[in-house]
Amino acid sequence: MTSPTKAEGSGPSVALDPELAATTEVVVPKKLEGRSPGQLMWQRFKRDRTGMVTAGVVIFYFAVSALAPVISKLYGKDPYTLYAQEPEYPGLLNDFAMPTGAFGGVSGDFWFGVEPNVGRDVFTMLIYGMRTSLFMALAVTLTTVVTGVIIGMVGGYFGGRVDYWLGRVTDFFLSFPNQLFFIAFMPVVTALFVSPKDETPAYLRAVVIILVLWFLGWMGMARLVRSSVLGLREREFVEAAKVSGASPWRIVRKEVLPNIVTPILVQSTYMLPSNILTIAFLSFVGVGFVEPTPDWGRMFATATEIYDQDPAFMFFPGVALFVFVLAFNLLGDSVRDAFDPKTGR
Repeated sequence: MTSPTKAEGSGPSVALDPELAATTEVVVPKKLEGRSPGQLMWQRFKRDRTGMVTAGVVIFYFAVSALAPVISKLYGKDPYTLYAQEPEYPGLLNDFAMPTGAFGGVSGDFWFGVEPNVGRDVFTMLIYGMRTSLFMALAVTLTTVVTGVIIGMVGGYFGGRVDYWLGRVTDFFLSFPNQLFFIAFMPVVTALFVSPKDETPAYLRAVVIILVLWFLGWMGMARLVRSSVLGLREREFVEAAKVSGASPWRIVRKEVLPNIVTPILVQSTYMLPSNILTIAFLSFVGVGFVEPTPDWGRMFATATEIYDQDPAFMFFPGVALFVFVLAFNLLGDSVRDAFDPKTGR
């Protein structure tokens, strides 16, 4: 006969009471899994309704911009045809070259109406103008961010004379009045490639705009990165990497850069809508994109000339630009809060 003491000590725990054995459940402790900073950031971001909504709006804008040719084909119109001269649409403009019908000529054929004087379709002009502005601003933002990060990291990490001279170069470029310099410099750069007698191609105007905005747009990012790197280069993990014999390039790439991703990403979300407004401003004053390239700034320039006769022409591009800039700025706030939850609104 087996004694109770022996039964308790042999193998797994054995319950002497059959009823207790039937009702007892073995509780297995859950395995704890660590989460990366990116996973924590994404979980905090998903809980932010404002961030999710604005992210959806921004994604929608970029999707419409990328699919503009497809949408135009399905819609059956393009932003270049003068529909007022087409026999298919008689009476599209009145005797004063203004759209007939309510709210700028809105109808089943022309969802957002038609452009005064020439009769182009406003809907396709808007989505192609959105495509021009967004992709141009994205290119400018990428080039300025990369340049600013490189210059800021080099100056902040190495310090000394390198930091001094890079700081003086940054101060020199910051001394330029940006808006006036854009207006004055755009025709000069364009004249270097095209004779004043010839028409400047649209792709060349795009390249010149990117170059000019990049030339005077990287300084803010460089200063932000430099100040962040100055606070990191004396930290213990950087000193440990130096003692272990790691090269400066490896330290910057593996130790410093991952710790400044947050300010870089947040600053980038503020730079992109600012670049969109700058590109629209250049076209508005006549030194950016010109006819017949669809562009938000050019649409605003046309709207100011005929606003008293056709206020509807400014409505759709104005609402589209306002919603995008507001959504992107709110998205930047949400991204900042997700990366650093201590900065509550």
